[in-house]
Amino acid sequence: MIDKAALTQFIEKQLAGTDLYLVDVKVSPQNEITVEIDSDTCVDIDRCVQLTREIEGSFSREEEDYELEVGSSGLTSPFKVRRQYNKNLGNDVEVLTKDGKKYNGMLREAGDDTFTVVCEEKVKREGSKRPVLEKVDRIFRYEEVKYTKYLLQF
Repeated sequence: MIDKAALTQFIEKQLAGTDLYLVDVKVSPQNEITVEIDSDTCVDIDRCVQLTREIEGSFSREEEDYELEVGSSGLTSPFKVRRQYNKNLGNDVEVLTKDGKKYNGMLREAGDDTFTVVCEEKVKREGSKRPVLEKVDRIFRYEEVKYTKYLLQF
């Protein structure tokens, strides 16, 4: 089986000095390798092809046969690394907490342990008859979130 740690290290070295970064590497017991990359700007097909060739040039199929797929992180795929949070600052996101609550709002901050989403919520003020929509900062710890993803709206 392909050494996932060696493969990950190789890919990170290949992406160093570019605006591309590694999101995930999966290696199945059948040696099916899936590499997911992202960028602060965009990921084009030519760069995916180039990375595929670099991997195939360094990890011989004659020594160990494998299936390889290199692609970009999907637009609606959950964020897997902190850099994806930074990339999406100012964008609308959907957050699902591990306790099943879903929040939609604008990603305002992404810190080391937490991130902040500005959500519109109905709040009933003291003395008022009806709740009103207000912007509320929701702070989430990364470990209490099942997923965060870009909220695609039409």
